[in-house]
Amino acid sequence: MTKPAKQLPYAIMREIFTRFEASEPKPKGELDHTNAYTLVVAVALSAQSTDIGVNKATAELFKIADTPQKMLDLGLEGVIEHIKTIGLYRNKAKNVIKLSQILVDDYGGVVPNSRAALVSLPGVGRKTANVVLNMWWSYPSQAVDTHIFRIGNRTGVCPGKDVDAVEKAIEDHVPVDFQQHAHHWLILHGRYICKARKPVCGNCIIKDLCLFEEKTT
Repeated sequence: MTKPAKQLPYAIMREIFTRFEASEPKPKGELDHTNAYTLVVAVALSAQSTDIGVNKATAELFKIADTPQKMLDLGLEGVIEHIKTIGLYRNKAKNVIKLSQILVDDYGGVVPNSRAALVSLPGVGRKTANVVLNMWWSYPSQAVDTHIFRIGNRTGVCPGKDVDAVEKAIEDHVPVDFQQHAHHWLILHGRYICKARKPVCGNCIIKDLCLFEEKTT
């Protein structure tokens, strides 16, 4: 395993995110959704599944169940039927029904916008909550997934021993004017350029700035 890189200094961090912004000024998440509720459901379903797979599964689901009450009306078996193509679908379907019931009973069918309230919902962890807060309410929260954890330690952009440490590294070291889109830039960079097995360094816009020692051509 490659030794984690050290934290890059401020000047380099600013240049890295300046380049990310120039390349894609307003990056967006790749999960399809129509409102805060469908975003919560989509992100919860995406655990250990691809965004493409989740989008295929929810394309018809969200047409008939885009509110907590409509999801409850559809029922557990109805949810399972729509999402059975994605991993862990039975447990995920149960969580969708449970969180929908809580939203109806405790929040009047409205998705709450505090992290504590969100993570109290079944199937919603800190990463999911951060995605929802960022994408729907434009709060500069940082959702650290496997891509960000990998490239954070590989490049020196946000190294940390665990996801909490990487999240804190982003918050502490990424200049404030880039915080809103920071995790989207990093996720997309890790997904398409700085890949796990064979990073595409030849197409990387920050290859001269990162600390990865095993660069490819």
